[in-house]
Amino acid sequence: MDKTNHFLRSRKLLFIFTILCSTGVFAQVSAPQPVLPIPDANQLGWQQMEYYSFVHLSVNTYTDMAWGFGNEDPQIFNPTELDCRQWARIAKEAGMKGIIFTAKHHSGFCLWPSKYTEYSVKNSPWRDGKGDMVRELAEACKEYGLKFGIYLSPWDRNHPDYGKPEYITYFRNQLTELLTNYGEIFEVWFDGANGGTGYYGGANENRKIDRETYYDWKNTYKLVRDLQPNIVIWNDGGDRADLRWVGTEAGYIGETNWSLLDSTGDVPEDMLRHGVENGNAWVPGEVNTSIRPEWFYHPKEDGRVKNVPQLMDTYYNSVGRNGTLLLNFPIMPNGLIHPTDEKNVLAFAEARKEAFANNLTKNAIASASEVRCKSSTFNSLMAVDDDPESFWATNDNTKDATLTLRFAKPITFNRFLVQEPIQLGQRVKSFTLEAKIQGSWKEIAKETTIGYKRILRFPTTTATEIRLNITDAKACPLISNLEVYLAPIILFPPIISRNQAGEVQIKSSDSESEVYYTLDGSLPSSKSSKYQRWFPTHDGKITVKAIAYDPTNQSISEVSEENFEISRKKWKVLGVADDNILNIIDGDEFTSWQNDKVPIDLIIDFGKLETISGFRYLPDQHWWAETSIITQYQFFISENNLDWKLVSEGEFSNIKNNPTWQVNVFNPLTARYIKLKALKTVGNNNNAGIAEIDIITK
Repeated sequence: MDKTNHFLRSRKLLFIFTILCSTGVFAQVSAPQPVLPIPDANQLGWQQMEYYSFVHLSVNTYTDMAWGFGNEDPQIFNPTELDCRQWARIAKEAGMKGIIFTAKHHSGFCLWPSKYTEYSVKNSPWRDGKGDMVRELAEACKEYGLKFGIYLSPWDRNHPDYGKPEYITYFRNQLTELLTNYGEIFEVWFDGANGGTGYYGGANENRKIDRETYYDWKNTYKLVRDLQPNIVIWNDGGDRADLRWVGTEAGYIGETNWSLLDSTGDVPEDMLRHGVENGNAWVPGEVNTSIRPEWFYHPKEDGRVKNVPQLMDTYYNSVGRNGTLLLNFPIMPNGLIHPTDEKNVLAFAEARKEAFANNLTKNAIASASEVRCKSSTFNSLMAVDDDPESFWATNDNTKDATLTLRFAKPITFNRFLVQEPIQLGQRVKSFTLEAKIQGSWKEIAKETTIGYKRILRFPTTTATEIRLNITDAKACPLISNLEVYLAPIILFPPIISRNQAGEVQIKSSDSESEVYYTLDGSLPSSKSSKYQRWFPTHDGKITVKAIAYDPTNQSISEVSEENFEISRKKWKVLGVADDNILNIIDGDEFTSWQNDKVPIDLIIDFGKLETISGFRYLPDQHWWAETSIITQYQFFISENNLDWKLVSEGEFSNIKNNPTWQVNVFNPLTARYIKLKALKTVGNNNNAGIAEIDIITK
């Protein structure tokens, strides 16, 4: 059903509802009119899924690369223990509603036996070349009651025709295969990475395309919708799709989040994160992130799986901010989800269950400053009746209103959930939350948008009344649901950092918790050293472990661990006359240095010879510095600052979307000087941004 037909149906239903309300006691009451734009039926069903999975597996799983180049031999692809039922079981037990599968990533390698290319599983040893992973996962999803989605990369680094008009026919032929042979598809995902270096049938060259026009998205979308009428389309380029990227893969969307964009025109990152208040198209945000730092499996990340506090934070910053959460599992070379990933995602499910186990509004009396109908049609009780189709509504000319929950005895809470009936549009522009504490009202939150679902977190509060004050709205406010909870406190592992002087700082995310640490490799406890302030360390390698401890309920966080390399106390950056240059070695990930002369040589002097086996680069972490992220580099070492040896060069794959620490290792070598040459940036301009540079020692 297209958006026009859905809108007409909505108007018809509202008209019938108005007629029904006009009979008997509802004589002067009419239903609120929708505030356009509104979601179509597919978008509404997608939003109600809330949480679902990504799965990444390809030839680059076996080369330990972020992206395949397109020349990888299909013979390396052999997940001997592959079990799609394991993936589906874990997703189901984790509370996910579906799985989106990377059927073809940028390498061009197809995980189904496409009849349009030989670069697929049919020429791999897996299942003796007779396997079809897309089919196996589609059947597993059906068995476990999950919806099934497809990721198909528009960019193909293997195909000889990429960049030419002929490739579009190939691309659409593969789309047709995937959307006709595997049952109903709830979402199709077109990655925004388009064009660059590749194998391209042996050409080994750099190919550029106009991502706005090359794929002829208008007709490609028409093909998709003709083949799968109930589908939603994700795309961050070209003609506006049904869903939008949120400008980051870090696992959050803006606190202000309109499910709207303009139907045409550029979409800056700020708009992706926050939407457009007066946009003329319904394009809600999907938060895509991985349970590990990268999308494909890398053994080095086995100790960097998101823990329960991090996953809960991601949930509140996605689903809790009017988005959905698409959480990725990187599949191991054997074809299974790693045990740690499974353990953490199932613990995350249990933590969500505990947080939202007891809705305290069941014991509340709701009242409102104004209601559209004093009978049971639109009154305040509709916001706490467990019916998502009913809602509290005010009169048409109202832009602000108050909804109050009163309790027979004081309640203790720290979560507040509120929803709008988005089938009638997104309305609320700003609101506050107040609690009546010992007879006096106190503001505990001040926010902007609501949308499908908004979840607020705040310090534990005890009150006899809670008041939602809608302070501004596009049209008469409508609230379909209110929920109040006392969620268990989940302590985040502390954040450990070391500055250039070698001093260690440990920060806790909870101001009420205490921090304890060790320096001897042992596990910390509440009997270990208590952190008070910065403390100095020796110049060599050091391991710091720390926990957050809540003395009230004696709960303990998971252990944080940082393995610091040699101290940077004597390091100097040579040849740069800029006071900010020391930001790149100060140990603070949120300070940075910007340069406007790419390509540039950045030289660091350790002050003495060291044995090093790699380096790390962290791009500028400010969102506005995206174009200055280094994508191509060369790395040199020297003992005397005269004779230089090139030890590493290449690209930081997918760094634009995942601007985290980039780690590059090589055989141990002796050096006093290192040189990072920035060759190219995301913006393909003269600006390079660096937050930190560090080395890896033997």
